[in-house]
Amino acid sequence: MGAPATPAAPALGVRAALRSPALLRTEVLAGLVVALALIPEAISFSIIAGVDPRVGLFASFTMAVSIAVLGGRPAMISAATGSIALVVAPVSREYGLDYLVATVLLGGLLQVVLGLAGVARLMRFIPRSVMVGFVNALAILIFLAQLPHLVDVPLAVYPMVAVGIAVIVALPRVTRIVPAPLVAIVALTGFTLLAAVNVPTVGDEGALPDSLPTLFVPDVPLTLDTLRVIAPYALAMAVVGLLESLLTAKLVDDITDTPSHKTRESWGQGAANVVTGLFGGMGGCAMIGQTMINVKVSGARTRISTFLAGVFLLVLVVGLGDVVALIPMAALVAVMVMVSVGTFDWHSIRPATLRRMPRSETAVMVSTVVVVVATNNLAIGVVVGVLVAMVLFARRVAHLTDTHRELVEAAGGSVTARYTVTGELFFASSNDLYTQFDYAADPARVVIDLSRSHVWDASTVAALDAITTKYERRGTTVEIVGLNPSSAARHGRLTGSLPSH
Repeated sequence: MGAPATPAAPALGVRAALRSPALLRTEVLAGLVVALALIPEAISFSIIAGVDPRVGLFASFTMAVSIAVLGGRPAMISAATGSIALVVAPVSREYGLDYLVATVLLGGLLQVVLGLAGVARLMRFIPRSVMVGFVNALAILIFLAQLPHLVDVPLAVYPMVAVGIAVIVALPRVTRIVPAPLVAIVALTGFTLLAAVNVPTVGDEGALPDSLPTLFVPDVPLTLDTLRVIAPYALAMAVVGLLESLLTAKLVDDITDTPSHKTRESWGQGAANVVTGLFGGMGGCAMIGQTMINVKVSGARTRISTFLAGVFLLVLVVGLGDVVALIPMAALVAVMVMVSVGTFDWHSIRPATLRRMPRSETAVMVSTVVVVVATNNLAIGVVVGVLVAMVLFARRVAHLTDTHRELVEAAGGSVTARYTVTGELFFASSNDLYTQFDYAADPARVVIDLSRSHVWDASTVAALDAITTKYERRGTTVEIVGLNPSSAARHGRLTGSLPSH
C-alpha cells in the first residue's frame, strides 16, 4: 500500500479573516481590484447580449453578492460572463429584455434542480488533460479579449500598457501590502489626468448607471408558448454556467489547496441567477479572469473578497461613476494580460513535458484549446475534449486485450483447447475477440478462461454468444469459466437474448 494522501489544507474562514487586520486588508483590496476589473467586462458582455450596460453591471453585482453567501467555493468570483451572454443573446435580440429575464430565472431554477440532483459528481469524468486545455484556452481567450483595446488606439496606450505590466511584475518583489494591479490602475489613472493624455477610458465603453437596481418582474405570458421559446436557451445557460463554474471551482481548489462543496456551488449558482433575474440582470456564472485576480494575484481566500467585489462594483458605478469613467482602459488591459500569462499552464507546453506526455493526452489538451478558442464557447470545447479523451482511451485499452491458446491433454488422452483472455472486454475490444479463436483446428472441447478479464457491456456478451454458436455448429462443446461476480451477473442476464449480426 502507498503512503496516505496528504489532507487538504483547511479553508480560511470569514471569522478568521475578520479577526486578522492583515488578512482582512488582503480581502478588501482584492475585492476592490476585482470590482474595477469587472466594470469593462460587464459592459462588454451587455453589448454582446444586446442589452443596456446597466443590465450587465447589475447582474455582476447581484451575482457576486449572492454567490458569496450561497456558493460552495470561497473566493471564486461569479458575475455576468461572455459565455452566458452568447447563449442568451438570441432571446434578447428577438424577444426583448422581459423574455431575457424570464430565461435567466428559468435557467437559475434548472441549475438548482441539477445541483440538488448531484450533477457536480459528473466532474470526476473530466480528465486532467481536458482541465489543462480548459485553463490554457481561458488564458488565450482572456488575452484575445484585450486585443480590441490595442487596435486603432493612440500611441500613448502602448507604453501605458507596458508600464502597467512592469508595475504588476516588479511591485510584488518589493512589497505585497497593496495588490500590484491596484497600484497600476491608480498610477496610470493619475498619469492620464495630470498629463491630460487622451486615451480610451472606461467611460468610453458605455454609460454607467446612476441609480440602484430594483426588483424586476418580467412581463411575459405564463403559457406553454413562452416556455417553448425560453426553455432551450435556459437549459443551455444552465449547463454552460454549471460547467464553467465547476471547472473554475476545481481550478481554485488546486491553486489554494483547499476543498470546496461542488454540490452547494451548483445550486448556489442557480439561486444567484434567480436573484439576478429578479433584479433584471442578464445572468452569469464563475469568471476565470477575475477569479484569478482575486485568488492568484491578490491572494484572497474567503467569501469576503467576493462579497466586497460586488459591493464595491455597485458603489463605484453608482456613487463614483464619474471617477471610474476616467480610468484608462490601458490599465485594465495590463491587468488582464498578466492574468492571462499567469493563468496559462506553461509547464504543459514545455518540450520536456511534451516528450514525456503520451500523445493521446496532448491531443486531448490541444483539441480542447482549439475548439474553445475557435467557438469562443468553453462548454463546447470541454465536451469535445472529453469525447476525444473517451475515444482515445477506448482505443488504447482495446489494444491491451490478449488471447492465449494452449492445448491441454487429459489422462484419458482427450485434448482440450484452453483460451485465456486477458484485458478489459467492451465494445472496442470484444469486436476483435471473435477472430482470436482457431475454430477449424480446435478439438471437441474448448474452455474460455475469463479470470483475467472483465465483461463490461452487452457487446462482449454478444461476442461470446457468437463464438459459442460457431463452435456448436462444428459440434464443439464450449465452457466459459473464471467470470468474476459482476461479469457473471451481466453474462447470465444477457446471454442468449441478444440478436446476432
